[in-house]
Amino acid sequence: MAVEVLLPKIGFSMNEGTLAEWLVEDGGQAVEGQPLYALESEKSTQEVESPASGTLRIIAQIGETYEVGTLLATIG
Repeated sequence: MAVEVLLPKIGFSMNEGTLAEWLVEDGGQAVEGQPLYALESEKSTQEVESPASGTLRIIAQIGETYEVGTLLATIG
């Protein structure tokens, strides 16, 4: 069963964020607890950890802005 990678709410007032960089390539191996992607919000850029280990399937594109809770990728 695939694990969904959703855009997290990093700050109290955060409603959206910009996907700055994928740190694991599409089809690459994500490792739970390791940095998966960089997310830019109004105040900072942060690396977000992988919620699971497995093969990453990217859906969201770098440079695009997404709302909190948007599906960015799956890990299977």
